[in-house]
Amino acid sequence: MASLRPMIRLGYWRAPTPTRTIPHLRRRFATASDVRNPAAAAAQQQQQRPDNRVRIVEVGPRDGLQNEKKSIPLATKLELIERLARTGVSFIEAGSFVSPKWVPQMDNSSEILEHILTTKIPSPIPITYSFLAPNAKGVANATALLQQHRGTFLTQAESFTGASDKPAMELAVFAAATESFSKKNLNCDIATSLERFRDVIQGAKQLGIRARAYISVVLGCPFEGYDVDPHRVAEIATSLLEMGADEISLGDTTGMGTAPRTQELLRCMTAAGIRNEDIAMHFHDTYGQALVNTAISLERGIRTFDSSVGGLGGCPYSPGATGNVATENMVYFLESLGMETGIDLDAMADIGQWISAELGRPNDSAVGKAVLGARQAASS
Repeated sequence: MASLRPMIRLGYWRAPTPTRTIPHLRRRFATASDVRNPAAAAAQQQQQRPDNRVRIVEVGPRDGLQNEKKSIPLATKLELIERLARTGVSFIEAGSFVSPKWVPQMDNSSEILEHILTTKIPSPIPITYSFLAPNAKGVANATALLQQHRGTFLTQAESFTGASDKPAMELAVFAAATESFSKKNLNCDIATSLERFRDVIQGAKQLGIRARAYISVVLGCPFEGYDVDPHRVAEIATSLLEMGADEISLGDTTGMGTAPRTQELLRCMTAAGIRNEDIAMHFHDTYGQALVNTAISLERGIRTFDSSVGGLGGCPYSPGATGNVATENMVYFLESLGMETGIDLDAMADIGQWISAELGRPNDSAVGKAVLGARQAASS
């Protein structure tokens, strides 16, 4: 990985600093930041340059599992969330308040939310749990539970004061960058979907919690092809931010994205006046371009990325799209470039192998398998 550094101009991402030892790059096999010692990790975080810190949004429990055909027990989903919480991730996408008719795998998201609100899940750092609420009914169901358990989660105002004794919550919506995908995924055109999302976003604000907005197929649509208009994406993102969304996650749902088109998309976002800190990137690795596009995004100043443990995922409305970029691959790649994620790569690799076995599917993280193989070789 070190050989990639001159090619993607790491110097653009952080100011020159005195030579220092980066333990991650000198280990026999890769691990991430040492969150097994929370106090040391917190001290290390305070010393890090702001432009060197990358936030990973772990989407495995929702986006990663939603397309699985085999019914997954609630206990397995809860164990996945609790194991992820111990790795140092700060954001976990935990469930979806969508009709079980359309996404049956998410039919127990109410129980997941209630578990998070009523159980103190151990974690080395504060965690925000995100739930998709794509329409008025979804936000009503989520709101009813949140109101029932007021005081068990942090509001945004409390988070800003530095409080960290409870989890924070987030509601999310999904828009689309093309009319065809919007009609297939949401059963309405883009304009209608945006009007519906206004109520969801305002509902989150009334609860005092974050609102996130995803825009799907920003770099390629299964129905309209590669030529997704980046200016249209920027217009949709602007509308969602004006409604009160705290963050826009730009989703390469099909994995069709390439480096030049990722660059152009982010140029259009900047030209529209959208700040880098309001953008997250969500790449699928269908064509093996997810980390290439991550490098381009880093160079453009993006510091938030979605990923899924074990490479879990796929979109039920995007034929042929394979999984999200694996969290293990993302963490290793970022940290090999000198970025900081705060995530325990060893623990994440263990989770990827475990959940893959639970689902009866191959582990799609090359890095996860390499870390486990190196560990096994070192112990033999």
